[in-house]
Amino acid sequence: MITQLKKIAKVWPEIRKVFAVPHNDKEYNKLVHLLDDLVDEVGEDESHPLASLMETLGNLVTLFLLPDDIPAVPCHQNW
Repeated sequence: MITQLKKIAKVWPEIRKVFAVPHNDKEYNKLVHLLDDLVDEVGEDESHPLASLMETLGNLVTLFLLPDDIPAVPCHQNW
């Protein structure tokens, strides 16, 4: 695990803005443009090497669009 974290740390400065949750319209719009480009490239090909990146960016965009007043979901230990 430490080796994996070291590898991530090396590339993180170059990719961190892509994987950051957008906090304002500018960051959101930048992410949406990148996601649009990915959709054009990947399409519906789930085996495409960038398909999981497209899914991740879609989730980050969704987080920005969620209302701020959504109540927290309680965690239960007996799931």
